[in-house]
Amino acid sequence: MKALVKVQHGDGFIELKEVPRPHIGPDDVLINVKAVGICGFDITLYHETPAYSKFLNPPVILGHEFSGVIVEVGKNVKDFTEGDRVTCETHAVTCGRCYYCMSGKYNLCPERLGLGYQKDGAFAEFVKVPVIRLHKLPNNISFEEGALSEPCSVCYHALVDIAHIKPGESVVIIGPGPIGLLSLQIAKIQGARIILVSGTELDKERLSLANKLGAEVTVNISEEDPVKKVMEITNRFGCDIVIETSGAALARMQAIDMVRKGGKIVLIGHGAGKAEVNLDPLVYKEVAMLGSWSHVWEDWENVLKLMATNYINVKPLINKFPLNEWKKAFEAVEMKKVVKAILIP
Repeated sequence: MKALVKVQHGDGFIELKEVPRPHIGPDDVLINVKAVGICGFDITLYHETPAYSKFLNPPVILGHEFSGVIVEVGKNVKDFTEGDRVTCETHAVTCGRCYYCMSGKYNLCPERLGLGYQKDGAFAEFVKVPVIRLHKLPNNISFEEGALSEPCSVCYHALVDIAHIKPGESVVIIGPGPIGLLSLQIAKIQGARIILVSGTELDKERLSLANKLGAEVTVNISEEDPVKKVMEITNRFGCDIVIETSGAALARMQAIDMVRKGGKIVLIGHGAGKAEVNLDPLVYKEVAMLGSWSHVWEDWENVLKLMATNYINVKPLINKFPLNEWKKAFEAVEMKKVVKAILIP
């Protein structure tokens, strides 16, 4: 089969090549991949700074946001069958016996291996996955939409499980990429007031989409100070919650400055690496800065219900590319020419 492989460590070293079709074990299924999204993390792994080498186990097939059809099931599989339309969590391996696994927080398992960077992923015609991580795709959700159930679940975990957003709370979202725009929709479902979404000069079209999806104000940080704007909107009080999706060091400093006393900052974006950020305001403002990583089973099930009933609309984000145009698609994501690129194997 054809697959997009990170063949070795370093900047680049991705090849579209012929590889063996996976062989499944008794608790696995084999999925014919119909659609797979390019995540910002895939771009990071493509360029692979030394800080990200720990996340990679090359040679490895990349890709972790996908949907498809089951074509083979292991002998122990009972609740899924050939022909089922499915999507899948990114936890390719967890130990199943540690504190985190036993308490339902298996996304934090110290032995966790991620699909698409530590274990072979879905930038391929077929992918092998453990049946325990599968979710059936509702019939009214297309495969392309289904590939976005993963980033939707990331956002759901951050905003519902971690931030515990309440109706009426004011929310600022830093970064209008896929995670930012999906976070906006989930925050609206929670009853939040999205007072501001910020982005850079390259984000103009994405900021326009944020307005259409319900943001009261959008700010191009090249032209306007987002902290000053938040303080203006809130009468110098600050916002209740900041959702930081960009991973930039500057964004984290802005988050600390714009959140109110007693408020929350939730970090979804990563990639800033070491950064000089003054954390003293967290103390005298009594601000909670929280990290959010990945997702768990309940997040996926709730997201699929919300997508199936059109509470979450991912269609405006999607742009499709054939797998053999992966370079064009990667470039489009990196240059922010598209919101979400979907590869079709």
